[in-house]
Amino acid sequence: MSAKSLLLKGITALVGVTAVLFVAATPFHEVHVEKESWSFQGFFGKFDRPQIKRGFKVYKEVCSACHSLNLVSYRSLQDVGFSEAEVKEIAASVTVMDGPNDDGEMFERPGKPSDAFKAPFANEQAARASNNGALPPDLSLISRSRGGKGFGAYEGADYIHGVLVGYKEPPADFKLNDGMNYNIGFAGHQIAMPAPLAEDGVTYEDGTKATIEQMSRDVSVFLTWAGEPNYENRLHTGLKAMLFLIVFTLIAYAAKRKIWARIH
Repeated sequence: MSAKSLLLKGITALVGVTAVLFVAATPFHEVHVEKESWSFQGFFGKFDRPQIKRGFKVYKEVCSACHSLNLVSYRSLQDVGFSEAEVKEIAASVTVMDGPNDDGEMFERPGKPSDAFKAPFANEQAARASNNGALPPDLSLISRSRGGKGFGAYEGADYIHGVLVGYKEPPADFKLNDGMNYNIGFAGHQIAMPAPLAEDGVTYEDGTKATIEQMSRDVSVFLTWAGEPNYENRLHTGLKAMLFLIVFTLIAYAAKRKIWARIH
């Protein structure tokens, strides 16, 4: 092997080690995210419908004041236990802009089940103006985009829950920037959003006590479902496919044994 080739391999290895050390040193890896237990985990997992309904209430009464859910329509709520009449009532409680009409003008109308969840702001500039320059992210895919990677990684729901319950008093030696809040569940531990949840911040129809922990878990499950409403169908389809392959393999093996038995 030539000296030039050895030098090139050495540089490549050095760059790789440096990249690994850099990633390991980034603030994201200091985020304190506990792995929680969720009903939808595992091969036979499924969403807790009552919990999703409670989470929707938290989103509607707390989160929707700042955060949009642009990729989810009201009619999707029927999949988690809301009746058709309830969905129509929920959709009609908001006013949406539509049009143009026959005169070429835009007009307002009550929401329909086919509409996406109404965004709290008309555009990005309005959102930033109302939040001291910070842009509240759309929550449609927040669970999928914030989940960890690899075996044993935390769920996106773990991340959401970790942020919502992660507001603490900053350590004495921590420099907190103006307008920011200390949060052990957020990268860099500084977040513009003030703590959104407070004890008894909502009233659950099923009588569940609305603690910060409970509301956080409920809305985390709701947002996980919102990011992948077909999760259960996909999971169950995969299980059926695996069962089919197992049965097919056994049949093929039995057929092989029978055919080759005559030759032996």
